[in-house]
Amino acid sequence: MRFDIITLFPDFFVSPLNSGLIGKALAKEIATINLINPRDFTTDKHHKVDDEPYGGGVGMLLKPEPIFAAVESLEMLPRKEIIYMSPQGETLNQNLLQELASNYDQLILICGHYEGVDERVCQHLVTREISLGDFVLTCGEIPALTIINGVVRLLPGTVAKQASLKAESFETDLLDYPQYTRPAVFRGWEVPEVLRSGNHQAIAQWRKEQQIQRTRDRRFDLWSRWHQQQD
Repeated sequence: MRFDIITLFPDFFVSPLNSGLIGKALAKEIATINLINPRDFTTDKHHKVDDEPYGGGVGMLLKPEPIFAAVESLEMLPRKEIIYMSPQGETLNQNLLQELASNYDQLILICGHYEGVDERVCQHLVTREISLGDFVLTCGEIPALTIINGVVRLLPGTVAKQASLKAESFETDLLDYPQYTRPAVFRGWEVPEVLRSGNHQAIAQWRKEQQIQRTRDRRFDLWSRWHQQQD
């Protein structure tokens, strides 16, 4: 998988992408990261990437020319998606991460700033807009990093035990079950007896029941969707 990130702040990604499981995956070239700064594609001496919006308004907009030039400088793979990180986009979820990991070889992520980008970027360049949720952040780098993390961990070779990916929250519209480790008793709070029983069938049944109960209590929308699928 290849990620091309159009960002005014390439340094934002340096530490996160060199840390933990994602850093190891990149070192093994399971995925590659290419950071592109739109300022490098400006033609004025001040390397200006923003301007005032037509019609007035608060704040500045990213100009279309540097963004188009930055994207068009890239080698394009056949299975690609050009994504703009926007609060107006479709909400990111596990199914969307699975789709991106399975169906594409190249993700071009455009990170917005200020009041966003010139609408012509969205209409004539971007193929998809994605949001983390119903809130606004100071930059598009944070959601872009989230997509990179969520997609790379699904790629073969990143997580050693692929079976663990299938037992996670949201894979079956159910949240994860409670988990415990040693000691068996901590400050008077005991690990459920069934988990210490060695009865794997009983443990599996308990975990499924906990998933259903926890999802019903915490995310009724997910539980309702799961429940409908059981009919």
